[in-house]
Amino acid sequence: GTLDKEYFAAVDDYNAAILHGIVKIASKMGISTVQSYQSAQIFEAIGISKEVIDEYFTNTVSRVGGIGLKEIEALVDKNHTRAFDPLGLGCDLTLDSQGAHKARSGREDHMYNPLTITALQRAVREGSMEKFREYTALVDDETKPHTLRGVLEFAFDQCTPVPLEEVESAEEIVRRFKTGAMSYGSISQEAHECLAEAMNRLGGRSNSGEGGETRERLGTIRGSKIKQVASGRFGVTSEYLMSAEEIQIKMAQGAKPGEGGHLPGGKVYPWIAHTRMSTPGVSLISPPPHHDIYSIEDLAQLIYDLKCANRRARITVKLVSEAGVGTVAAGVAKAGAQVILISGADGGTGAAPRTSIHNAGLPWELGVAEAHQTLSLNGLRTRVAIEADGKLMSGRDVAIACMLGAEEFGFATAPLVCMGCVMMRVCNLDTCPVGIATQNPELRRRFAGKPEYVMNFMLFVAQELREIMARLGVRSVRELVGRGDLLRVREKQVTKRAASIDMSRIIGHRVNECLDPAQVFDFHTEKTLDERELLRQFNLKKARPQTVRLQVSSTDRAFGTIFGSEITRLYGSSLSEDTYTVQATGGGGQSFGAFIPAGMTIRLSGDSNDYFGKGLSGGKLTVYPPEGARYQPDQNIIIGNVALYGATGGQAYVCGQAGERFAVRNSGAVAVVEGVGDHGCEYMTGGCVAVLGKTGRNFAAGMSGGIAYVLDENHDLYLRVNKQLVDIEELTGEHDRETLREMIRAHVRETGSRKGRRILDDFEGYAPRFKKIVPRDYQRMLAAIAKYESQNMTRDEAELAAFRETGR
Repeated sequence: GTLDKEYFAAVDDYNAAILHGIVKIASKMGISTVQSYQSAQIFEAIGISKEVIDEYFTNTVSRVGGIGLKEIEALVDKNHTRAFDPLGLGCDLTLDSQGAHKARSGREDHMYNPLTITALQRAVREGSMEKFREYTALVDDETKPHTLRGVLEFAFDQCTPVPLEEVESAEEIVRRFKTGAMSYGSISQEAHECLAEAMNRLGGRSNSGEGGETRERLGTIRGSKIKQVASGRFGVTSEYLMSAEEIQIKMAQGAKPGEGGHLPGGKVYPWIAHTRMSTPGVSLISPPPHHDIYSIEDLAQLIYDLKCANRRARITVKLVSEAGVGTVAAGVAKAGAQVILISGADGGTGAAPRTSIHNAGLPWELGVAEAHQTLSLNGLRTRVAIEADGKLMSGRDVAIACMLGAEEFGFATAPLVCMGCVMMRVCNLDTCPVGIATQNPELRRRFAGKPEYVMNFMLFVAQELREIMARLGVRSVRELVGRGDLLRVREKQVTKRAASIDMSRIIGHRVNECLDPAQVFDFHTEKTLDERELLRQFNLKKARPQTVRLQVSSTDRAFGTIFGSEITRLYGSSLSEDTYTVQATGGGGQSFGAFIPAGMTIRLSGDSNDYFGKGLSGGKLTVYPPEGARYQPDQNIIIGNVALYGATGGQAYVCGQAGERFAVRNSGAVAVVEGVGDHGCEYMTGGCVAVLGKTGRNFAAGMSGGIAYVLDENHDLYLRVNKQLVDIEELTGEHDRETLREMIRAHVRETGSRKGRRILDDFEGYAPRFKKIVPRDYQRMLAAIAKYESQNMTRDEAELAAFRETGR
């Protein structure tokens, strides 16, 4: 057809699309220069023969073999013929949808299609195992393998069956089942709570996802036992962590490897914004893991922090199936995690753009097998459980995941379908017709899911698994783990392409090792300073002002966090300021004061390492130079990088400069500091920060909420601010001046800051030198809320009206 664009405009658009695609892929892989991208060989081939790889893609990983040049030629020829009419026969050359994303009749075959969806929903609603077998007959259909496991079969003829009644019960098996991480925000309150209640009633576990949970749900049957975090996730408070039985660190996700979660502004309704401590109507993107996990040591530190924040919880690390994941898993096991989740490319979000999920990520079959075998070879398999996740649809899928090395199993898409999802794939548009992937109150009324539907699904899958185990002569899931020797490739494959797959490196091995639940791997060999001193010296039974003085050193990591978790367990967030005060002297270690709650104050005379005040949850932190220090505090760094990462509340006063990434993802803390390095206030969604000195470059990048006041003595701050989302303003209103003055007063009171005292003594002279950094959308939303409140609306009504007016 003719081009309906001006030639140069079309060329520019094409170049822009290509460039955007390259930049997006490079950024997902953590690559920042073209030189690093070129010849990096950061991909693995799935289904290409060794001959083609050796000749044309030399040294590329390709573990399962596959098609050769002949088959590749046939596909190219087929696609070419559809686009051209060389014989001039007048063929219809319209390139219509192949159904690769949304299902199209007679096009690309989907595992979830109208037939399988209807069959599954009928089975779980009627509670019929017979109907469930009809559903699994469709998804396990041998005539059209969709997956690597689709080319396999069980070696029943090599086994001596056992009676079904001797096999571990379905009720026991479902305790190993989990629902995947789907956040409150991506799915509705009704759907989120339905999943949690179903799994809690079964004795399994639901996963909160990274959106946090409302306080009313914590510790109830509607609360998720698995809480997903990395220190900068949404709503990660001390209470949230203490309500968990399992805490999951999300390093990446299988269906969108290299990307964080993304909630469009149109779905950030006021109640979602409250839970996530952000601004209604403003898009939310998770900081990539590299913001606080630069190395395996940083991951080990985060695992340690979370174990201090809740000593009763297991720590899971979510990894993505990829070549080399076994090496990463070994590092994670040594870092002290108890569960390693291998997430596959299938399943995942229905809201992701096509470029995020097509040709991205690898099947979990490869990752689970590699992780299990590598951990076993290194003597680490009995330390950790392995969980498999990614479009597990039947008992057969679970059996194969188990035989390749997993002993726990996550389901996400299937439970949603059980609750009524019809795979419209409009999750990001807030138009879900069945009230699941939406926050719209009108659509949420259509939600018809029940916990019983999800429970039926889990029990049916467990029952199918039992039947397979009985035929294999295996009596428990523990015995089935790593029994790849009982799997084989089908002799008669349906297509030549399926027959070309070589699974010999994946199956055929017997590595029957798994975690011994009786063995508890202790995460520190000697008692922490919290346990030796704070828990002994403070009287926790009496919530009255008390002070303890002690010496700290850099080996006392996450100091105050265990004690803070005990405060949360006993009092929640109800204590008044300065109830328990620690006067510390010395060098603070990593994660000093992480997650401390309201009522706890730590004053440090000395300095502190990275992650100072990580996840601050209402407590107060103060750091200032020791008596007699000869250096100028405002000219020297006194705390390390990523301080106040993911803080949700409380106060921090730093008499000196901070390192890089100060207050990343702060969503509620008030902080005063006398200078910051690069990337200050990045991804901030709330709270208030005053910087009484210089900032590094890229200040306020991705900042979508909260306010920063910055002293701009040389009038060059504008050169270092990332202006994509924020505006730079003068302090014009009396409210801003009084807010800043009060913050500096508190700073001087807590730290004795000389710089702060100088500013207060000449506040009228200094005030014009301060700049106010405020996100545009945040400002717009606050103005709209104020307008509606002036019309005698309640705060909740005003927020909803403002969201409907300005929410994007």
